[in-house]
Amino acid sequence: MCGIVGYVGDKNAQDFLISGLKRLEYRGYDSAGIVTLADKGDVTLLRAKGKIANLEEKLAKNKRKDSIGVGHTRWATHGEPSEANAHPHRAGDIYLVHNGIIENYKELKGTLKGHEFKSETDTEVLVALINSFYKDGKYSLVDAVVQALKLVKGTYGIAVVSSKKPDEIVVARSGSPLIIGVGNGETLIASDASALVGHTKRAIYLNDGEVALVKKDSIEVKTLNAEPVSAKVEEIETNLSAIQKGGFEHFMLKEIMEQPDSLAETLRGRIDAKNARVHLGGPGLSEAELRKIKHLVIVGCGTAYHAGLLAGYYIEQFTPEITIETVIASEYRYRSAYIPKDSVALIVSQSGETADTLACLREIKKQGIKTIGIVNAIGSTIAREVDGGTYVHVGPEISVASTKAFTSQVIAMVMFGLTIAQAKGVKPGILKPYIDEIDKMPKAIEETLDSLSKKIKEISKKYKDYEHSIYLGRDIAYPTSMEGALKLKEVSYIDANAYAFGELKHGPLALVDDRFFEMVLLPKGALYDKAVSNIQEVLARGGHVIVMTNADNFDLPVENIIKIPTDIEIFVPILMNIISQLFAYYMTVAKGLNVDQPRNLAKSVTVE
Repeated sequence: MCGIVGYVGDKNAQDFLISGLKRLEYRGYDSAGIVTLADKGDVTLLRAKGKIANLEEKLAKNKRKDSIGVGHTRWATHGEPSEANAHPHRAGDIYLVHNGIIENYKELKGTLKGHEFKSETDTEVLVALINSFYKDGKYSLVDAVVQALKLVKGTYGIAVVSSKKPDEIVVARSGSPLIIGVGNGETLIASDASALVGHTKRAIYLNDGEVALVKKDSIEVKTLNAEPVSAKVEEIETNLSAIQKGGFEHFMLKEIMEQPDSLAETLRGRIDAKNARVHLGGPGLSEAELRKIKHLVIVGCGTAYHAGLLAGYYIEQFTPEITIETVIASEYRYRSAYIPKDSVALIVSQSGETADTLACLREIKKQGIKTIGIVNAIGSTIAREVDGGTYVHVGPEISVASTKAFTSQVIAMVMFGLTIAQAKGVKPGILKPYIDEIDKMPKAIEETLDSLSKKIKEISKKYKDYEHSIYLGRDIAYPTSMEGALKLKEVSYIDANAYAFGELKHGPLALVDDRFFEMVLLPKGALYDKAVSNIQEVLARGGHVIVMTNADNFDLPVENIIKIPTDIEIFVPILMNIISQLFAYYMTVAKGLNVDQPRNLAKSVTVE
C-alpha cells in the first residue's frame, strides 16, 4: 500500500527521498511527505496532499543539503487525504513514517494526555507513544521504539528519526515489508526494492518482530526482545530497465506486451517438451510426499485467486484422487476450516506481501500442512515463510492492475500439478498435450498480441461510454471471465461482473438491456454448443455481444467477433485473458483515465 523510503549517508537526502517516492508511486497514494535533518538538529518537514509533484513544488522552495531523512506516500486508512494527515508525523523531537494499521490506537491515545493531536491518524498515536518513552532521556531512540511497539497491536513498517540524533534511523516491521539497502558509506531504507535499484544491489529484508538501528556505515538488527539478529545480506535481482516504461506509454501496456518473455522466464529450465517432463525443484517435496497428496488448497486474493481457480480446473483433469479447493484469502483466514491430512497449500501472491494471504499461510502452517509459495517478489515475506516455492520470475509489475503475473501464476500452478501427476505415475501420454502446449505458449502469446492489438484497440473505443458490462464463460473460460471483469472494472471504472453462462437464467439475464455490453469467452470444447445456445438467449433480449473465440465456425450475428488465430486449445483461456487485458487497457486510455494508478487502489495490499 503506502511507500516508505529513508536515507543516511553523505549525499543529498532530499534527492534520494523524492526519487524513491516516485519509484513507489505505483503502489497507490493520496499524499506524500519527507523530513530531513541537518547535523545541528535543524529539521525540514514537507508534506502535501495529492501527487508527488505537489510535494516537489514545496521542495523547490526548501532545498537543503541534509544527508539523512525519511519519506512516505500515504494511502488513507484513518482520516481523509489531507496535508495534516500526511506523513511524516511528529511528536516532540521524533518524526515517523508508517505503513500498516495500529488496531489499538484509540486505547493508546487515551493514555497520551500530554500530546496535542493534530491529525486523525493512528500513526500520530504511535509517534506520540514513542516520544513518551524518549522525551525524558531514559531510553535511547531505538529502545524507545521497542518499548512503544511492545504495546502496539496491528501491523506496521516504520522508519523513525530524531532531531537529537541526526545520524541514525530506526526501522521496524510487523506485517508490512521493510528493506535496508546496504551501500558504500550510505544506508537506504525502502518498503519496496524498486526504490533501491540503481543505488545498491545488496539488501537486508527485515522479518516480523525485528528492529534495526541504521547509520551510514553500520546496521544493528535485533528482536523486540533485545535478542541480536545476524542479518543476511541478499542480492537485489531487479535492474533499472525493468522498472522503466521502455518506450511504452504506460506500464500496463508494457507489462501486457512483456508476457511472451515473462512466461518464457517462468518456464526456463522447468519444461522438457521432448521427453514430456516437468522439472520443478522449488517446492522441495520428495516423490513420496508428492504421491501422498490428496487435497490441494489454493489460496489467493483478486487476480491471484482467479489464477488459482483457473489452475484448479486444469489440475483436476490429470491428477487422480485429488480434491482441489481454491479459496479467497480474506474469507478463508477467518473460517474454522479443517484441512485434511495429506494436503498441500499453494499460497499465491505477486507481491509476496498480501496481508490476508500471509495470514492464511500462518494459520495453515499451524495445522501442520505443507505450504508452497507461488510468488513473484524474491525475498518477500511469503517467499521466506513457506516451506517451499516456485518463483514465477515475471519481473516487476509497476501498474496496479496485475497482468503478466496472472499468466505465469496459472502456468506455474499447472506445472506443480503435472509434477504431482508424474509422481503418482500418470501415463506420459495423458500429460504430454499439456506440456506441449505450455512449451508453445510464449510464441502463441506473441502471435496473439501481434495479430489482435490493433483490432482490440478499435473495438474498445466503441464501448467506452457504457457504464455496465457482463463477462460470460463456461468451464475453463469462467475463471478467465472473472479475471477479465476484474481488470475492466479496476482500471476503467465500468461496472463489470462475471457469470458462469449456465447461471444466466438464474438471475443475471434480467440485466441484459442497452446499458450493458456482454463480453463472451467462447473456447472450442465439450461445452461449446451449450455456450452458443446461451449467446442466443442474450441476443434474443437485445444484448450487445462481443465474442472472443478460437472456433472457425462461429456465425451468430453478434456485434463484434475477436477470432484468435492459434492452434492452442487447452490453454486458449490464457490467450483470452490477455485479450481482456488489452481491452481493459485501451478502454481506459480512450476514457482518458489514469490506467497505471486507478483511484482508491494500491498495488500491494498489506493491510486488511
